[in-house]
Amino acid sequence: MKIPPFKELILFENDDLITVNKPPFLSTLDERSGEGQSMLRLVKSYHEDAQICHRLDKETSGVLLIAKHSAAYRHFSMQFEHREMDKVYHAVLEGIHDFKDLRVNLPIQNLGKGHVKIDRREGKKAETIFNTVRLFRHYTLAECRPLTGRMHQIRIHLATQRAVICNDEQYGGKPVYLSSLKRNYHLGRGEEEQSIIMRFALHAFSLSFRLMDDEKKTVTAPYPKDFATLLKVLDKFDGIS
Repeated sequence: MKIPPFKELILFENDDLITVNKPPFLSTLDERSGEGQSMLRLVKSYHEDAQICHRLDKETSGVLLIAKHSAAYRHFSMQFEHREMDKVYHAVLEGIHDFKDLRVNLPIQNLGKGHVKIDRREGKKAETIFNTVRLFRHYTLAECRPLTGRMHQIRIHLATQRAVICNDEQYGGKPVYLSSLKRNYHLGRGEEEQSIIMRFALHAFSLSFRLMDDEKKTVTAPYPKDFATLLKVLDKFDGIS
């Protein structure tokens, strides 16, 4: 995967923070193996004292907030801790789901090694609000607002509603093939069809927070190419006329 120059990822910057549109397939922090690029390494090469205030899954794209100095890190980290950040994600789901301020309040237990489960006794509080943005014939574009910040929170909360994100294999999501949408679609001889999107279709769309002078700020991240392409294909071949 070719990573754009760091400056091209910047959505908003001032003396205290940088917000970027994290590309998919790029880890927020260094991986345990120590190999490969990460968002942390990219930002450190741009601003040596920078600290990342929260994480996005490796496959998830979208808004990531980075503090430029320790006072800013405390300021923004406290907003995350006190649930004062307004986080909005967009997800493409399999099937038709008409969500209207659906509030899922189910505790999540972190089992380690990238696995979690719903556990009402041992889990930590986790709450997400879901709304439908757009319906296709076989898919749904949904808005997801996590009020807490548990690992895989959006993904597992959707799964409890029998709604899974496209291509999210861990929670039962399937690839999206053009052949299932386009009539008379034929592969070339010897070709193997690939999913329209090669990751789970989840994007951190916007983040609203208080700047250090208490001014309210909202930063929105445009869809990356793969997410935009998926929606374009669904609009063309699975749209509701």
